[in-house]
Amino acid sequence: MSDATSTSVSTHILDTSLGRPAAEVGVQLFVREGGGQAAWAAHGASRTDADGRCKDFPALPEGTTHVRLVFETEPYFVDKHSVEQHSSNSRSEREAAEQQDAPRVRDSAPGSFFPEVTIVFAVDPGEHYHVPLLLNPFGYSVYRGS
Repeated sequence: MSDATSTSVSTHILDTSLGRPAAEVGVQLFVREGGGQAAWAAHGASRTDADGRCKDFPALPEGTTHVRLVFETEPYFVDKHSVEQHSSNSRSEREAAEQQDAPRVRDSAPGSFFPEVTIVFAVDPGEHYHVPLLLNPFGYSVYRGS
């Protein structure tokens, strides 16, 4: 991570549809200085570990005022979907899925409603920012963790 005077970022992803961490999700980190007119600069990239965490981003450059995290969610859901399709072949599971109110195409279409999730937040020097993503195929939320 970083020393006490630098600004740092970490994140983790919980797949709330499964109640488990989302492993192997690519996450890109961008930074910018000053107000909203400054250009974004790529600053790091990582993949979530088996516990759904990215703890290896580099410390932020001095003068950083905003951070953008881009979570590459579509490959995660495509992979998860193909595994679940092969494992949920029992008649009772199919019947239960057919009785749900959601459109049938939801369970047969590969991919994700959100192919990526982009989060932008402001930072202050010397702080650590842990930003968890709670993710499911049709929604997400984020918060500043500890």
